[in-house]
Amino acid sequence: MPLTNSPGHTLTFPAVILLAFVLAAGFLLVILSCALWANWLPLFVALTFILAPVPNAICARRAGMDDFSEGNSAYIDFGRFVTGMLVTTGLSLPLLLAHSELIQPAACWMSIAGGGLVYGTILVYSGWFGGGGDDEF
Repeated sequence: MPLTNSPGHTLTFPAVILLAFVLAAGFLLVILSCALWANWLPLFVALTFILAPVPNAICARRAGMDDFSEGNSAYIDFGRFVTGMLVTTGLSLPLLLAHSELIQPAACWMSIAGGGLVYGTILVYSGWFGGGGDDEF
């Protein structure tokens, strides 16, 4: 049974289940990177990757609020800048923590992989169900 959100976008239940599985695997990697070495600092990586798409969503809606203009590019550019800053923080924070020997190198790579899976899942899900155009990411 396909899920249809907009014309041309059909997502089946196995695809939704796959997205849920990938999201769970990402969170599992981040939590394991914390729990295996009894150091909960890599959990901040999951927080940054969860918050990363929020500026894009807020700024894209703010740019389209005026009915008389075609859209303000400054809002969209600012949202992309803040999202890029959060994604860069999510990728570099475990490397910084591993370099300063606050976490183990294996925990660093597990949290980066888990955070990438979480952020990728959020992007795919918002791409299918967001209803926006291709320039939204």
